[in-house]
Amino acid sequence: MKSQITTVLTAILVCLCLSSYAQQRDIDNFRKPDQRGIYEFEAPKDSVSTFDGVKVRIGGASTIQFQALDHENSGAVELIEIGNNFNLATANLDLDVVLHKGLRMHLRTYLSSRHHPEPYVKGGYFQIDALDFIQEGFLEEFMKYTTIKIGHMEQNYGDAHFRRSDNAQALHNPFVGNLIMDGFTTEVGAELYYRRNGFISMIGISNGKLNQAVSNPDGNGASFLAKLGYDNVFSNGTRFRLTGSIYTTGQVPNAYLYSGDRAGSRYYLVLEPTDASSSSNFRSGRYNPNFRNSITALMFNPYVKFGGLELFGTLEFVSGRANSETDRRNATQFAGEAIYRFGNNEDFYVGGRYNVVNNEEASGDDIDINRFQLAAGWFMTKNVLMKVEYVTQKYDGFNSSSIFDDGKFNGLMAEAVIAF
Repeated sequence: MKSQITTVLTAILVCLCLSSYAQQRDIDNFRKPDQRGIYEFEAPKDSVSTFDGVKVRIGGASTIQFQALDHENSGAVELIEIGNNFNLATANLDLDVVLHKGLRMHLRTYLSSRHHPEPYVKGGYFQIDALDFIQEGFLEEFMKYTTIKIGHMEQNYGDAHFRRSDNAQALHNPFVGNLIMDGFTTEVGAELYYRRNGFISMIGISNGKLNQAVSNPDGNGASFLAKLGYDNVFSNGTRFRLTGSIYTTGQVPNAYLYSGDRAGSRYYLVLEPTDASSSSNFRSGRYNPNFRNSITALMFNPYVKFGGLELFGTLEFVSGRANSETDRRNATQFAGEAIYRFGNNEDFYVGGRYNVVNNEEASGDDIDINRFQLAAGWFMTKNVLMKVEYVTQKYDGFNSSSIFDDGKFNGLMAEAVIAF
């Protein structure tokens, strides 16, 4: 514990020392971690470079919630008793290093999360927006529109993951919780982007593994992903974006698309048994369709911003199977959210989201989970967000012996976020 505290304090002191003299913290082709980044998806592409030597940008985030939720079920399985109190505070440490013109590195470490109180690395990558490190002007015309990412990194499947909370980085999420079926995984791979005149295209490949190891060589496989879309701002100020994405695995030992988040959910211990703990049951409130051996997932995301009104949708269609199954099953997820931002610099917002998941489980049960969230937030500064959420979630179709039989939870969540 002493070494963990020392690590955290050292990181904080380094950040404070560096920020005391840093006048310009923005770097090229970088999604801003503060309020300005809520309207960004992929890191922006700008061929004009400000490179004048190696630059290290140290950032991070810290988040804490107050939870006041109630839960109940049919009584077939007794639920743990929960009350109103603060959850464990979480923290991230980010290192972004500009190495050369058009070449930078990103590394994110979870200093503390629901699943692990000790620091551990989420992942990182190289981002290449120019090839001048090979030769000045090399493929310059092509690289005006091209970005390459290589690393053990978050997979760019769909657009919903740009608006989710990533452990302590919750400033880009207008709500407290993520989607019920939370598509997120980190794998070793590469992604190639080509963006021109509003059109977006991406193709990627990874090794399909969350945990990297050289053991079990016969179980190696690969994941493929791609994205195609359009994003533009029209003359009347309306922004329209529409993307379609695919993520598909080969014969991998375990696919982690819906269980890859090691940080944990924001709804602590809801619909969990009496012997549950926050760390062991860290995905409470989410749903994993348990497609362990093979997944093909499609996600479509429309986004419209007109004035202070923001509309964002998720339509997801997934098929797959577990190792012991011969037939593929299907799951669907739909989510729609409306956010209205107002005040100076749109510092305030109110919004709602409806999210529903349907799946045929391996047992043959056709299940439905639906959630409604109503939220409000205030950006005290561009780096500090206070938000409150009312959430209600219901479970239908689970068999009578399941802990989710006639299950539901509802109540209030409040969250404070600092990101820089």
